[in-house]
Amino acid sequence: MIAGSRRMRDGIADREVVVRDAMAEDALAVATVHVRAWQAGYRGLLADEYLDALRPEDRAARYTFGADQPGHRLTMVATVNGTVRGFVTTGASRNPHDVNAGEVMALHVDPDAWGRGIGKLLLTEGCARLASLGFATGVLWVLAGNERAQHFYRANGWEPDGGELTEEIWGVRLRELRFRRDLP
Repeated sequence: MIAGSRRMRDGIADREVVVRDAMAEDALAVATVHVRAWQAGYRGLLADEYLDALRPEDRAARYTFGADQPGHRLTMVATVNGTVRGFVTTGASRNPHDVNAGEVMALHVDPDAWGRGIGKLLLTEGCARLASLGFATGVLWVLAGNERAQHFYRANGWEPDGGELTEEIWGVRLRELRFRRDLP
């Protein structure tokens, strides 16, 4: 299923960006984007030793694209001329107090494609998916100190709501801030 498609200007030539559901065969490409985005975006926020040791192969083995996920969890990828350049994972909020909220669980774009509109396209498609599932509100969590991400989400209509948590993700304890917005 193709969720969305548009032509974008990326500095060299017009290229078609397609957003579609992730498939099992996308696992390594998604993991590569995930690792590269963490290594670039979280540098200075997480230990260099940890970031340098991340391996796409380790993450790819944990993905279950195409399988039924609890809470309507779905990952969509953005491809540029067939190459995965970013992804968004959405589903029902993991917080039991947010029963009517959908969650953007992950949104990452390859650093080489930052600033080209791929993240905004993925966020728009992810929000549309959540709205289509009947969620009126969206939530997401941003790593405390990640000013670039916080600016991006604010520019796209998300605002911090005061929620904070500390959790372990991929073996690292992280402090995160909750952002919220009404879904279209």
